[in-house]
Amino acid sequence: MRSRLPLGEKLRDELGTPRRGRRLGSSPRSRVWRAELAGTPVVVKQLVDAPEADERYAREVAALRLAGRVDPPVVPTLLGTDARERVLVLEYVEHRPPREEWIVDYAGALARLHAATSGDADVGDDGDDGDDGDGSVGSDVLPAWSGPAHTDVDSFLALAQALGVAVPPAVRGELDDLVDRTSRARGRALLHGDPCPGNDMHTDDGVRFIDFEQAALGDGIVELAYLRVGFPTCWCVTAPAPPLLEAAEAAYRDAWRRATGTDVPGDLTDACAGWLLRGDALVQRAERGTTDRLALIPHQDWEWGTVTARQRLVHRLGVVGRVTAQEGRLPALGRLAPAMREAMLTRWPALQPPPARRP
Repeated sequence: MRSRLPLGEKLRDELGTPRRGRRLGSSPRSRVWRAELAGTPVVVKQLVDAPEADERYAREVAALRLAGRVDPPVVPTLLGTDARERVLVLEYVEHRPPREEWIVDYAGALARLHAATSGDADVGDDGDDGDDGDGSVGSDVLPAWSGPAHTDVDSFLALAQALGVAVPPAVRGELDDLVDRTSRARGRALLHGDPCPGNDMHTDDGVRFIDFEQAALGDGIVELAYLRVGFPTCWCVTAPAPPLLEAAEAAYRDAWRRATGTDVPGDLTDACAGWLLRGDALVQRAERGTTDRLALIPHQDWEWGTVTARQRLVHRLGVVGRVTAQEGRLPALGRLAPAMREAMLTRWPALQPPPARRP
């Protein structure tokens, strides 16, 4: 499908006249084209007029500039921008089918993306990364990552009661403390915000990430946890075999250590438990923040991507039950989560685990 490219005078002066523009598939929040500039393929992305479009555009540009410093690259090169029209021009990256062990490649690249801001003492403090030419790309553009809230704790415990599961007295304190810990965290990792299958481009030169509209600064471990809890913000939930999961997590930790000289900060148990609490992580982005999704679980199920909402929740309950047992942390939640999982499987015995392979 051919259509007029949204390149104004500014970008045409900088980059030349685009040719062979062809629309590509994208989310409803943006329009994307493949085109050519001086015979070189590029991608043109425009964020459509919608609530928070300017903020999402600014976050994507800021994240791409920060991540663009990583070598070997973990993002396509940002060739040009037009803030007025919310247009980005990017290097075209040829995606190839991921290999069977794709999450190992993915995890290593994710760690290097996260480490892009690890050495910036001022990023996240005064909003200046030292680049005065293209504008600030610090905390005034990239917000701090936002974790679960105390209202999420309320909803989760109400679900346990609705399932007929006895709630250990210590759980409320454990979960309230978890929320407080995550709200105080001041990690400096460059978080993608939505590092889903489909936002990772597998190339002959490694993995590159795209679509940074939800980028933030925080602890990288909250996105490392995606591998265990099944990509909580994504349509594509998978549950890799334990040896593959261990290899991917090891690849992440090794890549982080090589990039930063330090161990991965944060707590994996907290990260997995935090995703379990968030009912909004049972629906796609456009439907978040509108209703208590956990309150709906006893009464209805719904499909999103590779699994249903109840399948997602059963998987996360199992993950949290295992990680709390392995790490010896959050013991009361470690008793509650398996009990809730068993109650759900008893009530809905047809629920199946997520697929092991990426579609």
